[in-house]
Amino acid sequence: MVEFNPAEIEIAVSDAGLVPFGWIVLDRNDLAGLPIEFPEQILLLLLGNAGAAMWKRFSEVADQHGQSLDAWCEATIGAIADKFQARAFYPFEKPHLPFQQWAVQTGSFFKSPLGLTIHPEYGLWHSFRGALFFANAHDIPITEPQVSPCRSCADRPCLTSCPVNAFNGMEYDVPACVDHLKTSDTTNCLQSACAARRGCPIGKEYMYTKPQATFHMESFMRSFG
Repeated sequence: MVEFNPAEIEIAVSDAGLVPFGWIVLDRNDLAGLPIEFPEQILLLLLGNAGAAMWKRFSEVADQHGQSLDAWCEATIGAIADKFQARAFYPFEKPHLPFQQWAVQTGSFFKSPLGLTIHPEYGLWHSFRGALFFANAHDIPITEPQVSPCRSCADRPCLTSCPVNAFNGMEYDVPACVDHLKTSDTTNCLQSACAARRGCPIGKEYMYTKPQATFHMESFMRSFG
């Protein structure tokens, strides 16, 4: 039996190039309808990437072995889960699990005008890559409540940076975005990441590098054929 040590688990996550985004407690009501069987109460550690740390680790493996990002996440997070006797889940699995909801429950993520979650430090430059579920563990780090940076952002440049005005603060015009990427955009959003995302002033130091941005934008495009 491995002793439950939240600090040690977070260090292992960071050493793998990922970010431990926060702990939450889930009970049977939270798990209702999900393909998960656990005791009355479990702990969840949300994992993801912010900035380029994960990209550096993944791209080295991808260049050498042609491994996909999903496969890299499964191998990396799965190894951590095995080490600490946890169960790993991923956002690309079906049926899809409520990663966005879990993020908000950590108290560190908030809905932005773009519909994406925003973090006070990382801004919009993050993604959720997995979650570790722990049974029979009760002591978790207490985090200070945070406030959405969008509350004090009067100008909301994220809503005026898109070249085709795909965001209006309530809806995302996906067809307009995709059409622009397929027909007009060759260097802006495709190579440097979404212009609306870059318009946000929070977390600029975590902005994706051009190879990383291109990788994710091409993946986004493939999902629309």
